[in-house]
Amino acid sequence: MGRVIFHIDLNAFFANAEILLDPSLANKPLAVAGSTRRSVVSTASYEARAFGVYSAMSVQEAKKKCKDLIIVNGHYEYYEELSHKFISYIKTYTNEVEQVSIDECYADMSNAIRLFEHPLDLAWKIQKDLQIKYGLKCSIGVAPNKFLAKMASDMKKPLGITVLRLSEVQKKLWPLDIKEMRGIGKKTLPSIKALGINTIGDLAQYEDINQLRMIFGKNTDQIIERAYGKDNDEIVSNYNVKSIGQSTTLLEDISDYQEIKGVFNSLARSLAKRAHYEHLVSKLISITIKYYDFKTIVRSKRLDNYIYKQNDIFETVMDIFDMVYDEDIPIRLLGITLQDVKNIDSLNKQISLFEQNNYLDDINDVIDEINAKLEHGGKIGLAGKMLNK
Repeated sequence: MGRVIFHIDLNAFFANAEILLDPSLANKPLAVAGSTRRSVVSTASYEARAFGVYSAMSVQEAKKKCKDLIIVNGHYEYYEELSHKFISYIKTYTNEVEQVSIDECYADMSNAIRLFEHPLDLAWKIQKDLQIKYGLKCSIGVAPNKFLAKMASDMKKPLGITVLRLSEVQKKLWPLDIKEMRGIGKKTLPSIKALGINTIGDLAQYEDINQLRMIFGKNTDQIIERAYGKDNDEIVSNYNVKSIGQSTTLLEDISDYQEIKGVFNSLARSLAKRAHYEHLVSKLISITIKYYDFKTIVRSKRLDNYIYKQNDIFETVMDIFDMVYDEDIPIRLLGITLQDVKNIDSLNKQISLFEQNNYLDDINDVIDEINAKLEHGGKIGLAGKMLNK
């Protein structure tokens, strides 16, 4: 049996949490938002969504769409408490859990499902337990990889359980509007539509790869692979992982791409200096984004080679960010983390001869420094040890 990945998404989480605090709000059009005229909707209940009220909509516009809309200020500490219970419960089945925001996670259930007579029994149990134990409603996508699991969980809300197999990609995935595809943001959508690409199937079968590269850049191959249902992204668990990171809370919420790019570049510079000073390298890079409504997401990318330089960190970070950027959602905090870091002084023992050229190119400056120190003491340099193996 191959990998079995669950994507578990709490339905209308903030609104649902407010109903747990005040049951009289149940089955009513509800929005979590600030109380000022400039406030925007953080989360809307499904009853409010039926009137066309959605996240990031101004409160004024939301009230025009639904005159009986109930506005509630968020209780964010309570949301964090519920989120912790949610993730802790999922970890009773597997340690391979990647929390990607306050209300969603991926979990590798390849081993856990073997304890159940029917593969979907575990999904049903998780959905039922979360609702009974904590009052949390969720949708679950079940698939052989993270991308398909996420797409599956979005197909039926609330309280859906959807299986999406590779053999079903053309039937279930390809007919979906291209805007529904994870990794396709509002920034790139007009350019894609201009090429006549309206569905995920259109993207998968589009023949002019060069046109796509002009839009997606380095992410082109990955996006095309995903259109075919293929995804090699691993579960990135924070379980006993050593990491270093830099983050900043912004003086004002921002959504301008160039401003965000500048902040990330500054963070990459600071992080690179720290990694250089501590002789640390990483090939698992994560970014953290906290939005205006305190909703936080974490996205990661695993590289083929270890990096530590500012430009390498920055380029990787922007590759990740470009997959989630939405110019309509203001951001209040940005962060970068180098996960599963390795010390350059010991890492050479783990590197094969095949990997040496790329590795030495990436960290040549660090090796020169270490070699100088070692040779000063009359010992063979690190690079010499590696090349003489």
